[in-house]
Amino acid sequence: MKFKLPAFLENIESPVEGEVALRKYAANPLAFGGDGSPDLFSSVGNVAGDGDAIVIGIDEVGRGPLAGPVVACAAVLKSPDALLTLNDSKKLSRPKREAMFEQVKDACACYAIASASVEEIDEMNILEADFLAMRRALQALGFPGLNETAPEIPIEVKGSFADLTTNHQSLATLIAVDGNLKIHGVPAEKQMPIVKGDGRIASISAASILAKVFRDRYMDKLEELYPGYGFDKHAGYGTKAHLDAIRRQGFTPAHRKSFHPKGL
Repeated sequence: MKFKLPAFLENIESPVEGEVALRKYAANPLAFGGDGSPDLFSSVGNVAGDGDAIVIGIDEVGRGPLAGPVVACAAVLKSPDALLTLNDSKKLSRPKREAMFEQVKDACACYAIASASVEEIDEMNILEADFLAMRRALQALGFPGLNETAPEIPIEVKGSFADLTTNHQSLATLIAVDGNLKIHGVPAEKQMPIVKGDGRIASISAASILAKVFRDRYMDKLEELYPGYGFDKHAGYGTKAHLDAIRRQGFTPAHRKSFHPKGL
């Protein structure tokens, strides 16, 4: 099922503004026309005070390339305005993303970057592999009820959800997923898909940048392993230079068998 952008986010002008609105929603859905369920986003059935909630931004990178893993990040910001320069990673140049990488990590109360391998993509399809990477990231942060295998690429993680509570108080929690789909295998009532969320919600923007830099650096290593393909330049996407390299040198183990373009 595909979801539309929630009405209360339609006129958001910045990721920080969107983060504030989403935290208020997660803490008190009734104020935004929610169904009134007391456990809508709370792990123990209580609704926190206005604005007192955890928003977990999730984004992915690597659905479309012909080679390399799909990478997902789950990120929780220390505050909505922890880093005012946050935006969709696709709108930032690679040098800008690299320059912001450590700043974004510092702005996060916790984050985890996980992946699904080329073999897993070919075995289960790219969408399900994408969801697998997202579940692995959530599991690494301590999200309950998940039991995924470890990925081929070690997960990078800082902190956990347990670090975000004080005096054992449970906070309302909402998973903000970039796009129009909910993550398979994660309770639907805990999630809200946000169309173009990486430009609307600061925590999704943070996840977007962290996932993109992490994958770019992995693709740099693939270029060292398989020189001449230009993985450090096109990150595995089907550019003319990449297709020409495949014609010259053939496919590598890093290429997705299920993604072979016609004519190759």
